[in-house]
Amino acid sequence: MAATSADWFEADRFGLFVHFGLYSLAARHEWVRSRELMSQEQYDRYLERFDPDLFDARKLARAAKEAGMRYAVLTAKHHDGFCLFGSELTDYTSVRANGRDLVREFVTAMREEGLRVGLYYSLLDWHHPGFSIDEHHPLRGTEAAGRPADMHAYRAYLHGQVRELLTGYGQIDLLFFDFTYPSKTAEDWGARELMSTVRALQPGILVNDRLGIPGDYVTPEQYQPERPLERNGVPVRWEACHTLNGSWGYDRDNHDYKDPALLVRMLVQSVACGGNLLLNVGPTGRGALDPRARETLAAIGSWTGPHARSVHGAGPSGLTAPANALYTRRGRHLYLHLLAWPLKHVHLPGLAGRVRYAQFLHDGSEIGFHEVDGTGHEHTNMTPPGEPAGTLTLTLPTARPDVLLPVIELELEEDPDASETGEV
Repeated sequence: MAATSADWFEADRFGLFVHFGLYSLAARHEWVRSRELMSQEQYDRYLERFDPDLFDARKLARAAKEAGMRYAVLTAKHHDGFCLFGSELTDYTSVRANGRDLVREFVTAMREEGLRVGLYYSLLDWHHPGFSIDEHHPLRGTEAAGRPADMHAYRAYLHGQVRELLTGYGQIDLLFFDFTYPSKTAEDWGARELMSTVRALQPGILVNDRLGIPGDYVTPEQYQPERPLERNGVPVRWEACHTLNGSWGYDRDNHDYKDPALLVRMLVQSVACGGNLLLNVGPTGRGALDPRARETLAAIGSWTGPHARSVHGAGPSGLTAPANALYTRRGRHLYLHLLAWPLKHVHLPGLAGRVRYAQFLHDGSEIGFHEVDGTGHEHTNMTPPGEPAGTLTLTLPTARPDVLLPVIELELEEDPDASETGEV
C-alpha cells in the first residue's frame, strides 16, 4: 500500500468510539426508536429531558489516552437525526435543546490530549421529513408510510450538514459514515459528489467504506478478521469496530460485557492481521461512563501501558506464530503474545540464529533460549524430539506473569525495511 498522509491510522492502531444521543436516556439500545416503533412525539420525551450535565469530554479524552487509544470518534448524528452540534439546517440539536455543542467540546478535549479526531455521521435520518420510510424507519407499517418522500431535499440536507462538520471544527482526521443497505444506495446519498466535497474540504481525511462506494478503509463490525484483508489481492486498511456488551448506545440492563483480557486479545489480533480496533463506549443519559465501562478501559490501560510498543507502530510479522500465540512486529522487534501459558517452554520454528535477545515486555526481564541445529544431539528434556531444525526454544517461568496477555519481545538480528513493518 502506498504511503499517504494518513499513515497515522496504521501506526495508532487503537481508537475509542463514543455513541451518545437521545437514545442514551432510553437506555435500551441506540435503535430503540426503530425497535419499538415510536412516533416522533413519543421519542421527543427524551428531547424534553436531554441534560448531559455529566458529559465531560476532558475526562473522556483522558480515559481514552490512559487506555492506550490514539484517536476517538463521536456520533455527531445517529439514525434518529438528533445532532450533537450546532446546525443552521435544523433545530433538532443539542445546542437548541441544551445550549451545548458536544461535538465542539469533544473535538477540543481530544486535541488537548493529543488524540486524533473522528466524527460519525448517520446517512439515515428518521427525523427528517424527506427521508423515505423504509424497512428500518420507526414509522414503517403506519399511515405515515404512504407519505411522499423527498430524498432530493434530504440529500441537500445531508451534504449541507457534512459541510458544516468539516468547516466548523478545524481538522477532522476521520469520517465514519453509516450505512448503505439494499433500499438505500450510493445514488440516494449522492455518494460520489459527497466524497468529492469531503476531499475538497479536508484533503487529509480518512473516510470509511459505508457510502456505497470504496473508501479509505473497511469496517468489519462486531467480528474479528483472522487474516489480513485484501481487495483483488491488494492489502487494504481496516478497522474492526466492537462494543463492550453488544450495544452501541447505553443499555442499562445489558450486562453481557466482554472481559478486558478478551478485548486486549482482540486488539492484538487486529494488529497481527494489519488492522485497527475501534472500541465503543455508550455514556449514560447524563453523559458519564458507567462504572463497568470505566473499569474496562482502566484494565486495558494497565496492559497497554507497558505493552504499547507491541501495538502502536506494529503490524503483521510475515511469520507463522506457534499454537496459542500471535505475532506482531515493529522493525527489528518481534512480539510473541502468549494466549495460553505453556509449561516451561515455547518452541518457535524458523527463528534459530535470528534472535539476539529475548525479554518479557511488561518488566524487561530476560528470557533464556537455545536453538535446534538439526544435528540430533541437542534434544534434551527442554527440546522434545520432532522439533525441526531452525527452531528457537524459549525457557519460561512456571508461573504466568500477572498481566492480561503476556508478551515476549524478541530482538532480531536483521533490521527489515521499516515500510514493511510499520516501524515509526
